[in-house]
Amino acid sequence: MKQPHFVVVIAHSVHGRLRRVHLSHTVLYTVLALAMIGCFTVVGFVTSYARMAWKVTNYNNLRDEVSTLQKRYQDLQRSTEQTKEQLATLQMLASEVSMAYGIKERMDGPQSVAAEGKLMPTFQESIEQYDLLRSTRLFNPATRRINQMWQQNVVPSIWPTNGRLLSSFGSRSDPFTGGSAFHAGVDISCSTGTPIKVAADGIVKTAQWSGAYGKLIVVSHGGGLETYYAHLSTFDVIPGQEVRRGQTIARSGGTGRATSPHLHYEVRQGGAPVNPYKYLAKSLVLGPTVQKDLPF
Repeated sequence: MKQPHFVVVIAHSVHGRLRRVHLSHTVLYTVLALAMIGCFTVVGFVTSYARMAWKVTNYNNLRDEVSTLQKRYQDLQRSTEQTKEQLATLQMLASEVSMAYGIKERMDGPQSVAAEGKLMPTFQESIEQYDLLRSTRLFNPATRRINQMWQQNVVPSIWPTNGRLLSSFGSRSDPFTGGSAFHAGVDISCSTGTPIKVAADGIVKTAQWSGAYGKLIVVSHGGGLETYYAHLSTFDVIPGQEVRRGQTIARSGGTGRATSPHLHYEVRQGGAPVNPYKYLAKSLVLGPTVQKDLPF
């Protein structure tokens, strides 16, 4: 008994010849199944391509937005730096006015014994007396030569250590996150245990652990001018101690948020970080490696 089947008739358009093709149900169903699978495959490819194109478009838009935000962030950082420099200038002017007023008050003397306060000065009073002595010498013409030496010694004018500049002041790529960040000082290469010298005469304000700075020494030079020495391994001074330019105050290390041993050095005026390059450029103690790598 013959199996049911389909007959496909093919006619030639010129000769008129007819050709019959016998197709069983199995073959026909197989062809239809393959056609449907092919359609689904094509639809899947088209859908995947459309989704991929949509994702690429979104990625490009997000990348453009990130680029725009980064530019705005850098503009804000520059604006913040300018504001900090202006604030430092105003604070320096206010400090000079306050010192001048303090000199007048000390020349007139206290109005009563009760106004004299405690017999032992506090640390802040020691800083103020340091500023007063500096200002008194500036106003005394009889000690003009001493004034010039005093002025030179209280301004950071030497490198705290000999080494290569690893990172500059201002915007840079954060070594931990890879994003843009503000660097408040400069990094100078040196191995652990290298002597760190104070850049100018002053009084040690702090010598302690300070978060990302690690072991940190802050030296006050009067008039709101301070220098920071961070990532230290050991301290050679204590808070309240008077130090002289070139004196060893600590040993370098890699404490705090540091990827390797080095010295992080800052100069601050009125609490605001300022570019230390102008002070480093005046240094008379410059090794050949440092001179070669100076960015100015």
